Amino acid sequence: MKLLTDCYKLSNGVEIPCIGFGTWQTPDGDTAVSSVLSALKAGFRHIDTAQGYGNEESVGIAVKKSGIDREKIFITSKLDNKEHGYDRTLKAFEKTMKKLDMDYIDLFLIHWPNPIAFRNHWQESNAGTWRAFEELYREGRIRSIGISNFLPHHIEELIKTAVIAPMVNQIRLCPGDTQDEVVDYCRSRDILLEAYSPLGVGRIFEVAEMKALAEKYEKSIAQICIRWSLQRGYLPLPKSVTPERIKENTEVFDFELELADMQLIADLKGCVGFSADPDTITW
Repeated sequence: MKLLTDCYKLSNGVEIPCIGFGTWQTPDGDTAVSSVLSALKAGFRHIDTAQGYGNEESVGIAVKKSGIDREKIFITSKLDNKEHGYDRTLKAFEKTMKKLDMDYIDLFLIHWPNPIAFRNHWQESNAGTWRAFEELYREGRIRSIGISNFLPHHIEELIKTAVIAPMVNQIRLCPGDTQDEVVDYCRSRDILLEAYSPLGVGRIFEVAEMKALAEKYEKSIAQICIRWSLQRGYLPLPKSVTPERIKENTEVFDFELELADMQLIADLKGCVGFSADPDTITW
């Protein structure tokens, strides 16, 4: 990989830019609009949002303000945890499209497999949601469909009734939290791994080993993390609201981490905590 615009190819042939710009915890309004504009100016062509983030409208505004053709930007959103099930999903999708003010979306994900509101019948609600996803996909309103925070047993349940297999699983992947079982399972089924919180929600900047690697490679810790993610075959989704850091996060194609350092980073177990258990979340 040499360019920010290089792509992975999903199982349905759709190309997805190899790094996405994350917007989790980015406040709706001026902050979200300006940060997405900065990302697009810096060269990002892949923007990741979600119904639960509350900033879809700002993402849509920024895309229009950028002046870049819609077809050249890959837009992802995710279904809110309260909206599972066939009918709810279809209605929630319409709200997303209205907020984004777009005719189609490039990727739509089930955000969590087992929200507390559907804890006693998550398999059934996911099946209904996925039927709605497949319908919207066939209509051309979603170019690719996927999941987020799904473990193997959630995927096994989903594919019992699915006609179209998930193309993406977006999970927390960062130094010391590599979810190897999930990664291996998804790769065996041609499901692309997207890495959210690739910078460990900021905690990574205090890790001594990462500071040493930044000095060694003469790169920032964020750049080391993003490069590590790419070399492991993930699609990282770094987030920032600072223009200088947003641009810095694109400058990761002019160096390569040594294998020993790749392993060192993976072995920093728990340095930034671990992923939430999707079967016990309270949201």
